[in-house]
Amino acid sequence: MNTKISTIFRTVESNKYKMIVEGAIVGVFTGLLVSLFRSSLQKAESLRGSVLSNIHGFDMWLWLAVAALAVAFAVLCICCSKAPLCGGSGIPQVKAELLGKIEQPWIKVIVAKFAGGVCAIGTGMSLGREGPSIQMGALVGKGYSRLRGKVLNEEKILMTCGAAAGLAGAFCAPLAGVVFSLEELHKNFSTEILIVAMTASVASDFVSTYIFGMEPVFDLKGVSVLPLSYYWMVAVFGVILGVFGVVFNKCTDMMQNFYGKIKWLPVKVALPYIFVVILAFTCPVALGSGHGIVGQVSGEHYGIGFLIILLGVKFFFSTFCFSSGVPGGTFLPMLVLGSLCGGIFALGSGEVLGLNEAFVGTFVILGMTGIFSSIVRAPITGVILITEMTGDFSNFLSLVLIALIAYVVADTLGGKPLYDQLMERMIGTRKSYGMTTVHKAKKILIHCNVYIGSVMDGQTIDKMELPKGCLIVAVERQGREIVPGGATVLQGGDNLTLLCEQSDIHRVEERLDDICRRIDR
Repeated sequence: MNTKISTIFRTVESNKYKMIVEGAIVGVFTGLLVSLFRSSLQKAESLRGSVLSNIHGFDMWLWLAVAALAVAFAVLCICCSKAPLCGGSGIPQVKAELLGKIEQPWIKVIVAKFAGGVCAIGTGMSLGREGPSIQMGALVGKGYSRLRGKVLNEEKILMTCGAAAGLAGAFCAPLAGVVFSLEELHKNFSTEILIVAMTASVASDFVSTYIFGMEPVFDLKGVSVLPLSYYWMVAVFGVILGVFGVVFNKCTDMMQNFYGKIKWLPVKVALPYIFVVILAFTCPVALGSGHGIVGQVSGEHYGIGFLIILLGVKFFFSTFCFSSGVPGGTFLPMLVLGSLCGGIFALGSGEVLGLNEAFVGTFVILGMTGIFSSIVRAPITGVILITEMTGDFSNFLSLVLIALIAYVVADTLGGKPLYDQLMERMIGTRKSYGMTTVHKAKKILIHCNVYIGSVMDGQTIDKMELPKGCLIVAVERQGREIVPGGATVLQGGDNLTLLCEQSDIHRVEERLDDICRRIDR
């Protein structure tokens, strides 16, 4: 074993508890950054509302709005040209870097993401704060790692911690931050990473809660517990949301194909602003992330006819803004779409089936959970996220049911989860993103559990057919370590440690998914 590989092993083994402290540090810095971002968005959106409400003809307020849009347009063009990887949600970029596909310049992307996100969301584009928060959090972890001279394995863990802290700070949802970072980003539920990510998430949430208070993000009043006799409606609604999620992903892909034909960046940035101006005078409620819509729908402030119109407008506007490539996430807009679907379903069921209006708020929560599960294909995160964001634990069973049904329907209909779809497109058009080539010589350790019933359960290591250059360096079984060899028989529950090049992470992970993390049918 050469010196560099020995260094990786010694560093990782000796820093287990130190990583918890460093995870907390990353969490605090991420919490401060994300809270500043969140506060800036609130001020920008408040200013936007004041300007729009005061416009009366060709007066000073109109020219103030025009000037603000011109400044935001210029800043977005600069950010997207100088740091192309700041564009879009940011979650695909984090996934790609954790898989060894890209290398993000952390300082440049953080600055561009912050400034671009405030300009895009604050001026009315239908985008969310969570994607930028996750990307900036991950890059805080990367920056801390680089400044401290950490090995690549520690850097990946700290990036995962930062991503968890980013979501926790954006939505005051610490458990959702941990689960999302592991379920969707890191693809590994090892105890060591779980504890470090949880520490970072809690630290970030503490900072965010201290600044913004302990009220849930969606403070829905009077949400009733859904009786078991109505669960058949939950099943029907879950099927509808599963189909809706597939349609959303396909429409996003089509919109990105449309934007892909436009080569001049200023045109891509300008197109969403055309609809911002139109909606500012025709349907201002559709502007921005739509955070306030959820409470309005739950409180039955809108009739079913207006909800249907608003759903169509918000659907088009959200996919159109997001596909343009400006900095901004999809979480909040997709949750708003879910709440609109829930309101429409509940009010429609009330007219046709006599559903009590007291359950409108309940179906709003169900709609947000189902839509997240079908679009992102992360049902566990969806259930925990909506529970934390609403503070409602009384409908947990129905949330789990609708998340499961929406996930199964969307998965059966085919198509990729949203962030996998976006990541593949980004990697396929890497030149337009100005991606930095990953340094091939860097080594990294990968941990993988052998699932009971998987292909490798009961098979010898020499049957794994791993990519060339990838080595299994340790097998842990029930707390004891086995020195691996080609004839070593693996068992379900074994934890494998593999060594590979950074640039091979994606291929190794795909192979492990096929033979170790998937039940053999």
